[in-house]
Amino acid sequence: MDIITTHHNMDMDGLASMVAAQKLYPEARAVLPAKLSRNVEEFVSLHKDALSLYSIKQINLERVTRIIVVDTKNPRRLGKIADVLNNDGLDIHIYDHHPWAGGDIRGSLEIVEMVGATTTLLVEKIKETGIELNTLESSILCLGIYGDTGSLVFTSTTPRDVDAVCYLLRKGANLAVVADFLGRPMTNEQKSLLKELLVNADRHQINGAKVLIARARTEEFVVGLSTIAHTISEIEKLDVVFVVAEMEDRVHIVSRSSIPQANVGQILSHFGGGGHASAASATVKKNGLEDVIWELLDVIYKEIRPPLCAADIMSAPVKSVAPEMNIDEAGQIMLRYGHSGLPVVKGEKMMGVISRRDVEKALHHGLGHAPVKGFMTVRVVSVPSDMPVSEVQELMISNDIGRVPVIEDDRLMGIVSRTDVLRTLHGEVQTRHRITYNNVSQFGQQRNIKKIMQQNLPPAALDILEEAGMIADEMGYRVYAAGGLIRDALMGVESLDIDLVVEGDGILLAEELAQNHRAKVRPHWKFGTAEVIYSEEFKVDVATARVEFYAYPAALPQVESSSLHQDLYRRDFTINAMAVSLNIGSFGELVDFFGGRDDLNQGQIRILHNLSFVEDPTRIMRAVRFEQRYGFSIEPQTLKHINETVRQGFLTKVTPERIWEELKHILVEREAAKMLLRLEKLQMWAIVFPGINYWEIDPVLRDLHAAMEIINEWSLMEPTEKWLPYIIAILHWSDAGSAVKICERYNLSKRQTEKVLAALEGWREAVSLIWKAPQDIKTSQLAKVLLKMPRESYPMLMAILEEDWIKVRFRQLLVTIKDSKPRINGKYIKELGYRPGPVYREALEALWRERLDGNVTTREEERGFIRNYLARSPKGEFDV
Repeated sequence: MDIITTHHNMDMDGLASMVAAQKLYPEARAVLPAKLSRNVEEFVSLHKDALSLYSIKQINLERVTRIIVVDTKNPRRLGKIADVLNNDGLDIHIYDHHPWAGGDIRGSLEIVEMVGATTTLLVEKIKETGIELNTLESSILCLGIYGDTGSLVFTSTTPRDVDAVCYLLRKGANLAVVADFLGRPMTNEQKSLLKELLVNADRHQINGAKVLIARARTEEFVVGLSTIAHTISEIEKLDVVFVVAEMEDRVHIVSRSSIPQANVGQILSHFGGGGHASAASATVKKNGLEDVIWELLDVIYKEIRPPLCAADIMSAPVKSVAPEMNIDEAGQIMLRYGHSGLPVVKGEKMMGVISRRDVEKALHHGLGHAPVKGFMTVRVVSVPSDMPVSEVQELMISNDIGRVPVIEDDRLMGIVSRTDVLRTLHGEVQTRHRITYNNVSQFGQQRNIKKIMQQNLPPAALDILEEAGMIADEMGYRVYAAGGLIRDALMGVESLDIDLVVEGDGILLAEELAQNHRAKVRPHWKFGTAEVIYSEEFKVDVATARVEFYAYPAALPQVESSSLHQDLYRRDFTINAMAVSLNIGSFGELVDFFGGRDDLNQGQIRILHNLSFVEDPTRIMRAVRFEQRYGFSIEPQTLKHINETVRQGFLTKVTPERIWEELKHILVEREAAKMLLRLEKLQMWAIVFPGINYWEIDPVLRDLHAAMEIINEWSLMEPTEKWLPYIIAILHWSDAGSAVKICERYNLSKRQTEKVLAALEGWREAVSLIWKAPQDIKTSQLAKVLLKMPRESYPMLMAILEEDWIKVRFRQLLVTIKDSKPRINGKYIKELGYRPGPVYREALEALWRERLDGNVTTREEERGFIRNYLARSPKGEFDV
């Protein structure tokens, strides 16, 4: 006999898990535990005719050969049914979402995963196997998930729980039924117990956490203690709540936690209980209420970790201004560093705060020359360095402020922004400059990516990174790999784009790095950067940690020394603003101030600050390139800033040379056509290619990359400049004058411009001749037209020739041109006694045409043709 069961005091997740298990094990009998929670009891009473449920009295436990245990694996929570575990040859299957603990049952099948509800695990199996659910079954399973996840708002809720609910709704789950049984009113016994617990509640401040312990005694057992605990946590709004109730001969503990440093599952494991970090319960038999509470307090003091404080998440050192600095200068500093406000400091003492709004108001009234002290806010809300982040958050909300300075002995130690606080709420911990992940990020990733780097980086790159770390240790520096290398490593893309950032002297470290390999160093003293040149193909960029600022919108960046935080802040997008420590003791530690890794996982392109595109409008083209290269999307707020930057015409202020640098990067990408289309949709096409109608050339652009790949596969006349086929395709409908303007705008060389014009002049004739029947035109005539055109125009011709058979003919034509080169050359003509001159070229071209048309094939035929041609030619002169 097979049976399905769950824990005593069965809740909705336990019931739903049993119903779901019956769908997977249709021959098994669902056996109810001795006690049910009140809402489950009411539900079962109402639906008992529709549910196939058994009591333990109806089951001969000795005949059980397989038991399916759901929503628990603790034998103590099975009550009398646990006797089955002694049966010989018993097969045990376990489905549970609670962490493993000592003494747990083990089984031949163990589905134990950290989701919000056990029902979710079983729904996934039902969906996987294609088992059908009716409306009632879907509603019960939905009720189980909603019950254990607090209608999907508890911190234990996962995306898998949400997906399971979506599936059940599609199967007909009735939310009216769910709402009715989740929101059942308390019984009089529960209300009485709740009142006693609130009256006898003690509040404690333990390692910065606000803890409430509520106690009560009652002669009768009252079901629904977990519901009462949840109600108390909603009323009190404290960090941790413990409800301790002595009922009958046992002490029951139920706990809820809303902070990561208080793992109540771990705390109650000391009492043989279990659960999650945010919700747990335990039952104690031997000790009385007071003894249990004293023991509980002792465990809490040991287990609750000190909370994050202002000092742990603040940014330091803080960029500040003096009271005597004028408004103009303060505004420039805000623009330079991307800040929306600055502390005003005299000596080491903080005097006030000046905001961007204050500066803008002063400038509006022509007071840019006035000192900052006349406009600063002097009543500043500040916090001490040891204030818990939860209190900092409350302070910000109550005062409606976005940042608070951290003050010790009147000295400015750092500053905490709203963003810093939000990061702690979402699982990230920022510790004095560095965002690392609290064991794992919200996407479950380890903070040290050394293994990922070893898997995805070429050995040569990894060796250089390790060597740079050792050199930095010897020099007393900190060194990081940053930018595209980290992005590509996390995406599993091989990269040799090594960009090192040094907190120290970058040029000096580059010289040490080069010395070990006899590599060349090209220093740039003005920027504090250097290139270590190992070969023409392999270079390493080394930079002193620096910050770029822009004197005015669209200007070239100016540079000064800074911290790693500021160096990364100068970059374009969050996915490019990550770094990895290379020093030996911390090799592989990810530094992610701006959530770049999470944006990678979500497939988003996001700027680091609101002025990013104003400072450098060419970043818009970069955003498009990364978006289309990786199949990402531009984050909505970033897209809004792009549209505003384009609307205000900032891109028109950028020099063509800078646009061309970004454009060349686009034109060599695999998805170049999609990138160009995106520029058109963002209303940038007319800025990049003025006077060119995008939609005339769109069909050719869409097929151009495929055409280039086909020609590459043929190994026939590949373009020498990878970007030029796109320029030719973009300009092929233009007149010569318009094409020359674009070429001059982007400073193409004379030779490159000539290629563009030759393509424009010849492509129409080439297409019309290729379409002609072979008997109507000689191959040599076609070849003559094609060879007047540059090979960079061949992909465009291939894209225009839509029919497959005509593409085959085009290929045959290119093969014939390549293979029909005459075997003899001018040397043979000279041997015949003719002086070098124009006749050499004319004779060899004539021979080549005959070979193309199939009239001459062998070497002897070539010699005969040359002799006859020269004999007929009046231009040939013999040497005397």
